[in-house]
Amino acid sequence: MLADLIAEARRQAEICNACRYCEGYCSVFPALHRERAFSDGDITHLANLCHNCRGCYYACQYTAPHEFDLNLPRALAEVRQDSWKAHAWPAGFANLFDRSGVAMAALLSLGFALMFALSQGMRPENGAGFYAYMSHGLMAAIFAPAFLLPLAALAVSLRGYWRTVGGGAVRWADLRGALASAGRMRNLKGGHGDGCNFEDEDRFSHARRHFHQATLYGFLLCFASTSSGTVLHYVFGVEAPYGLFSLPKLLGLPGGFLLCVGTAGLAWLKTKADPGLGAPSAWGGEMAFVLLLFVVSATGLILYAATGTAAVAWLLPLHLGTVLTLFLLTPYSKMAHGFYRLAALTREASRRPAEPV
Repeated sequence: MLADLIAEARRQAEICNACRYCEGYCSVFPALHRERAFSDGDITHLANLCHNCRGCYYACQYTAPHEFDLNLPRALAEVRQDSWKAHAWPAGFANLFDRSGVAMAALLSLGFALMFALSQGMRPENGAGFYAYMSHGLMAAIFAPAFLLPLAALAVSLRGYWRTVGGGAVRWADLRGALASAGRMRNLKGGHGDGCNFEDEDRFSHARRHFHQATLYGFLLCFASTSSGTVLHYVFGVEAPYGLFSLPKLLGLPGGFLLCVGTAGLAWLKTKADPGLGAPSAWGGEMAFVLLLFVVSATGLILYAATGTAAVAWLLPLHLGTVLTLFLLTPYSKMAHGFYRLAALTREASRRPAEPV
């Protein structure tokens, strides 16, 4: 299956390489035009560089009904999706999430929420805030492996991907360039900086870039909030609950708000975009991931607002259930695409010719 998808993407890349009309649109085309022939690793690299902004499709003169029938965004999206599944470890889970992403995320979230609700029967005799409902030791025993094991699975997957695309030793300068590009979402600005055509072929828009940035920075702020709480607890002996002006809250509240806005916006744009310019079979899994991130952030904010009320008893299990589901599905959901995209951008930075001194 992946071999057929790569063969079709190679056919289209060869035509694009001869045409060169879209030169400068995004990182894909400088990388594409640098080659005379495309190995399977080259096509996989191009696919993970593609941000699916779709500007090249709407500018192309060789789309259907032309006999060349080019649809490069879809061809690369299908290779990209299958490359993640091919390198996923353990194998098989990614295919399951693609087929039934929404149902799988919902069932896991509800199942884990029920588990956390039942665990309140073992609540500590004393404790403040969330620890009045669930002990810190129980949370740490569940979430520490649920966070570390998916990261290990991702590391194995990325190692396989890196070998496929011919990556070598990672230099700090290349990684720094990749991080800067990802942070600015540079490739969603479009070839002339006017934005991309993701949701409307006749209109350039920065909406997708802005929603992506809100999602990225919201997630990073939430992660920083959790990390700061961990440091306060284990290093300084300052235990939760934390006040409004504490570091975990100053990072977590704006992070949760940005994550809500970003994921809601991305889900809305996804309903407006043409599914034929992406990987149609992955639509459900991608939407499930976006909605799961939204529910994680929304339940976190609602839980904070409900602090001190009886609603915490059922809101806390629901929030923890969605967080645990997000962690466990990370290597097999679109969450993995951020890691692969960063790897592709790092690989591309290493292959650019050195600028003259």
